[in-house]
Amino acid sequence: MNPEPSLELFGHPFSSYTWKALIPLYAYEVPFAFRILDQEHPDHAEVVQMAGPLGKFPVLRDGENLLFEATTIIEYLDRHHVSPGMLIPEDPDAATAIRMLDRVFDNYVMNVMQIVVNEYIRDAANPDQARCAEAREQLDRVYAWLEGWLQFYPQMDQISLIECAAAPSLFYADWVHPIPEDRPRLRAWRAHLLALPPVSRCIEDARPFRSYFPLGAPDRD
Repeated sequence: MNPEPSLELFGHPFSSYTWKALIPLYAYEVPFAFRILDQEHPDHAEVVQMAGPLGKFPVLRDGENLLFEATTIIEYLDRHHVSPGMLIPEDPDAATAIRMLDRVFDNYVMNVMQIVVNEYIRDAANPDQARCAEAREQLDRVYAWLEGWLQFYPQMDQISLIECAAAPSLFYADWVHPIPEDRPRLRAWRAHLLALPPVSRCIEDARPFRSYFPLGAPDRD
């Protein structure tokens, strides 16, 4: 009889930031228990609510340690549950560069995409078109920047903090504002990321929940 894993991740399979924390756990085969947030498990929501100031997930519990924010969780995993340097380089300058890209994907892709999603959650029949247009314009700028950056970041099968942040943000951003054909490197890299086993596992686990996407999920990945 296998003992219960010491690590518990609280989140939801359709949540982009939950994916971000799940990807390194799957990639490096870290034993953990996934505590889904739903009506059948109110105790899971209680843990999330007490973990951080706004009660957002994902949350990682490791014994008495309770951590929120996906990047913080990945930093913790890199230090305590994965060989050091796999997710975040041990060289300080390389680590700084990777953390910078992590913020690009969270703040300039995921969070900008979320502006449009939130408008459709607020009023699907009458979203604020000006806010949506502004967010899509910002995504266009970020897509262009990433297209240039990818000249220096080749496709690899590694899973670092960059892949953990990029995969879920580009997955959902492309649903909200498709990456145009004149960004071939970015389109190819998104497809490469989605084919990585830990990412494709997240995609499949989330598939039953696609009907909940406020804009209507496209019939594609």
